[in-house]
Amino acid sequence: MLTSYTSDVLKKIEQGRTVNGVSYSEKNVPYQNFAHLFMEKVNNNPSKPFIKFIDHSGTSSEHSYGDFYERVCQIANLLTHELDVQVNDRVASVAYNHDMTVALMFACWMVGACYVPINIGEDDERLAFVLNNANVKAVFVMPNQVKRVHKLKAQFSSVEYFISFYGENDYEFLNFEDLLQSQPNVYVTVDVATLDREALIVYTSGTTGTPKGVLLDQYNCLVDAKEIVSWYGFKPSDRAMLVLPIHHVNGIIVTLLTPLYAGASIVLNEKFSATNYWKTVKEEKCTYGSVVPTILSFLNEADRSTFIEPSDGYFLICGAGPLTVETAKSFTNNFNVKINHGYGLSETTCYSCYLPFDLTAEDYKKWMQSFGYPSIGIALPCNEMDIHDEKGVTVPEGEKGEIVVRGHNVMNCYYGRPDANAEAFEFGWFRTGDEGFYRLDEAGRKFFFITGRLKELIIRGGVNYSPLEIDEVINKIQGVKAGMAVGFENDMYGEEVGAYVVLDEGVELNESSILEQCVSLPFSKRPKVVVIGDEFPVTSTGKYQRNKLKYLFENWKDVQFKG
Repeated sequence: MLTSYTSDVLKKIEQGRTVNGVSYSEKNVPYQNFAHLFMEKVNNNPSKPFIKFIDHSGTSSEHSYGDFYERVCQIANLLTHELDVQVNDRVASVAYNHDMTVALMFACWMVGACYVPINIGEDDERLAFVLNNANVKAVFVMPNQVKRVHKLKAQFSSVEYFISFYGENDYEFLNFEDLLQSQPNVYVTVDVATLDREALIVYTSGTTGTPKGVLLDQYNCLVDAKEIVSWYGFKPSDRAMLVLPIHHVNGIIVTLLTPLYAGASIVLNEKFSATNYWKTVKEEKCTYGSVVPTILSFLNEADRSTFIEPSDGYFLICGAGPLTVETAKSFTNNFNVKINHGYGLSETTCYSCYLPFDLTAEDYKKWMQSFGYPSIGIALPCNEMDIHDEKGVTVPEGEKGEIVVRGHNVMNCYYGRPDANAEAFEFGWFRTGDEGFYRLDEAGRKFFFITGRLKELIIRGGVNYSPLEIDEVINKIQGVKAGMAVGFENDMYGEEVGAYVVLDEGVELNESSILEQCVSLPFSKRPKVVVIGDEFPVTSTGKYQRNKLKYLFENWKDVQFKG
């Protein structure tokens, strides 16, 4: 995979996968591969509940560790004997959250194949790009996607097998259930899968340009899960509430692999429902969940009568998008549920840092509310973090720069993209593209903060402004359901500041009244134009797509705004 790369780029990638001088080759998990971990947990307690799947109608099915292992073994045999899947072959799914989607993923790792999860919300062009770019051999498709995938078949250059998960179809796709019936529920592993075997290729959700395939191996996945288990002290008695999509690393690592690593249980929801969230948490006796900031906002806005107080100690891990102080405060005030904030990317497997879980109430409030942005915490032991300037030099405390990461959870590479790898590992660290800063605590630990995407910074008159601090002011305005600062092209200053807002139902606010309530900001940061809309463009993982709003401000390109 990396044979075509220059020695300099290879060296930089190697440096980027080292933590505190410990080479990536020195593995820090007590397992030979995923199968070793899975079999140990099954043997420890085969009858223990492992995963309960709840579909959109509320119908559920549950598997013990032993039952699920047998199903995974059947699929592993299907892959090797029916589809001739070999080590490092790529197997994709076009699927939603489902227990069999999880079983397919695990089966791929059992046989040493690489799993490529594809979001069913992707457009046809991107779906075809991913299947071709990843060189996928077999693709498993949910019934409601079969017609669509069949229509695109001629565009897939490498796919040899098309399998429908359930039911008959009119398109000559192989039937998953029929294939499974003849497969033994024991898989004879020959240990072809090592920790260095490819595990996942997940594609970035950028709004422009060709998506990049993030290549992760089994060690990436296991070491990140191990650190999360250790950080929170997860035990077999824990039960994870999984509502995030499992085509993304957050759902895969935090609420699938992490509970497996702990020998715990999982409640897998087909999709997130603000109406049913608290009811499910209570009924299923969940002890933690993983969310993105958008979900906190949805829960804040939901009918409060749907709130049922969860069991003592229930908390939420939150990351994968900028969280504002205001959203965090509102959520805590509304539900009295702790948010443990963190940060990571697909390129760092999942999480790279968290707030320490043992902070006093006073310290927790300080780090969440006193610096303009909620802290994303301190680095996990499997990686290092820093803030660099544009030359790759560490900046002083409090000064903004680019968040960089190096460690054992850093990806192998962007698949087939030497150009992107050279840029991302330019200084021997992985460059995240996120702007942030750090503050030191009394013990000298670096607490990090994210202030936005560098590509989303508003550059007005040559000065960089973080849109997040402007977002904070907009979202405090009474009657604003959600608001976002948008940098738009302007002839006078290069870029100017606009505001896009969605109002609470029944509220009447005009542009001038919103602008008047932003006067606490200096004129340079103050929105000059307000566009009122009905909804925000978001990715499948709930991240707002700020740059997709720029076109709404085109009419003000040649206007000079005066204070």
